[in-house]
Amino acid sequence: MLYEDLKIVTKSLGFLTIEDFAKYIGVTPKDILKWEEKDEVPYTISLIIHLLKGEKSLPNNSTLDNLVEECLPLATLLEEASSFPHKLEEMFLLQKELNDSTNGKNWELGVNKFDKDINWLRCIHMEVAELIDSTPWKHWKNINSQPDMKNIHVELVDIWHFLMSYILQETNVPKAVSLVNTHCIYEANEQIDVKAMVKEAEKLGYIALAIQTNNMPSFSGIERFIDQFFRCCKISGLSFTWLQKLYIGKNCLNKFRQDNGYKEGTYKKTWNGKEDNVIMVDILDSMENVSFDELYNKLKDFYNSLA
Repeated sequence: MLYEDLKIVTKSLGFLTIEDFAKYIGVTPKDILKWEEKDEVPYTISLIIHLLKGEKSLPNNSTLDNLVEECLPLATLLEEASSFPHKLEEMFLLQKELNDSTNGKNWELGVNKFDKDINWLRCIHMEVAELIDSTPWKHWKNINSQPDMKNIHVELVDIWHFLMSYILQETNVPKAVSLVNTHCIYEANEQIDVKAMVKEAEKLGYIALAIQTNNMPSFSGIERFIDQFFRCCKISGLSFTWLQKLYIGKNCLNKFRQDNGYKEGTYKKTWNGKEDNVIMVDILDSMENVSFDELYNKLKDFYNSLA
């Protein structure tokens, strides 16, 4: 619909001006100016006009097709999002189970079964540094190298382990799921802006430092952490679906490490010249559906085959 047509139609519907019509449907004067400049009215507005006029046929089917096509990615994302609460609950329960096993009961009090202090904020800070180190941030070395995106995603999953642990230290699983759920609905970027990615990752470290130095209350800090973490995922091209898949993989690898001498220092972290993280991601790539037990057995077979 053209802008001039809209002026005529709105008057026939009883509106004195287009501004009155805009106010009625909840759009701003800025929107109206854009329509006038382009001499074109968005399809959704044309659809509202047709509904107000009581017409049964829809306007401009080709425009409708375009609108449907534009909405498909969002519809797919929203369909996926219906499973997010279940996936979040699964991850939080797995994290609690891993922490119980590794640190002993009541680790939430900040001390593990070996009387060692637990500092999840420091853990996050250190993992952020490892993430940044996977990019060509240094001005004096390898300035033309490419970021290691696979490892950056693995580092984000490591941060997620520690962030979940910090959240669980402050609250329970149902509340944790409720806090995180709405942040999971986003479209991961396809084009990666490395500078922006580094800058946003650094903010995670700043939040950790602010909480640790009592410059930010713990609970509001959690909400800032969650928001900033998923902002980092979006910018780095890590979808929530792939985050969950990688998390299951890394959680499984962490369990495998603990079962094979990681705490005692006897575990082999390099497998045939590659870090175990890399091998785990390669195995995940070959699996359509992630099963903790199946992945554990594949890691076990690979590890046992090492010379």
